[in-house]
Amino acid sequence: MDEIEGTVRRWGSSFAIVIPKDVVNTEKIKEGDKLHLIIDKHADLSNIFGTLKTKVSGQKFKDMCREGWD
Repeated sequence: MDEIEGTVRRWGSSFAIVIPKDVVNTEKIKEGDKLHLIIDKHADLSNIFGTLKTKVSGQKFKDMCREGWD
């Protein structure tokens, strides 16, 4: 089983993920095949930096976020 990364694109009023041609050929995927997808969305939090209204320091906030990651 291959793991691939794709970009979601609008297709009419729906969304679609384009599967690269080399993966289609390798896996012999054809129209009508049913595929099992695992959604693993990568969040981009860079645009919210500095927008949180809190009295907690940046370092304290990062420490709080890291709790339980060990």
